[in-house]
Amino acid sequence: MSRIFLFLATNMAVMALVAIIFNLLGIQGILDQNGVDLNLTGVLITSMVIGFSGSIISLFMSKSMARRSMGVNIIDQPANDAEHWLVETVYKQADQAGIGRPEVGIFDSPQPNAFATGANRNAALVAVSTGLLNSMTQDEVEAVLGHEVSHVANGDMITMALMQGVVNTFVMFLSTVMGHLIDRLVFKTERGHGPAYHVTRMITQLVLSFLASMLVMWFSRYREFHADKGGANLAGRQKMIDSLRRLQQTHEPKDLPDEMAAFGISGGIGDGFKELFLTHPPLEKRIAALENMQ
Repeated sequence: MSRIFLFLATNMAVMALVAIIFNLLGIQGILDQNGVDLNLTGVLITSMVIGFSGSIISLFMSKSMARRSMGVNIIDQPANDAEHWLVETVYKQADQAGIGRPEVGIFDSPQPNAFATGANRNAALVAVSTGLLNSMTQDEVEAVLGHEVSHVANGDMITMALMQGVVNTFVMFLSTVMGHLIDRLVFKTERGHGPAYHVTRMITQLVLSFLASMLVMWFSRYREFHADKGGANLAGRQKMIDSLRRLQQTHEPKDLPDEMAAFGISGGIGDGFKELFLTHPPLEKRIAALENMQ
């Protein structure tokens, strides 16, 4: 929770700084002189409220959404030795990482995958697929669990949600300003908003969202390397490498919903321009990073 408040406070400070810069540069006065009746500070605040609302709500609903969308069965009482080992391994790694013990679950899928989610690092959810349990050795599963526990310990779910909120804020702010400027200065709309405002705003949102997604995906790939390193520290480097190599043999599966893809274990396929939009780095790069880890 403290991470959320700190991040929000930081971004409020950024918004205040942007507003101050606008005032120092006299941008608001320039707009007024040209008959553009736009309150930049007001638009900035409105964009921030709307931009963060969706991300924060999604974050706090992430566990329940994941359980429903993936059909996760929470292990309250282990029914067999495999479930008992799974729960005990996650608990042991959580204790090592200094976080609260997550809920542990299994979801039915032939593809090997796992994910972690939750708004609180001390009350998260770690879930694995039946395909992962059936296709990997116990050592490899242990490494995958370490990877997911590291995501929780690093606060990746929270940071990703809040980063998306920042991106949403600036996309909404800039698209609103552009739509207003085109509507007033080019099409000379004097009152309200004409069609040009809505068309420009929509096109600008699409373009900026496309560009901003590259930044979000870059951060997603960046934190995957850290989660791999965390998994190596918790379970052993060779086990982490072996688990990623096992994933390579499954042709890089993707069976998680889009909203959960960034928190899974499987990597992406692609290079060049396509790689800019992957939530995970290619597995060969992750393996190379682990092999070179000091």
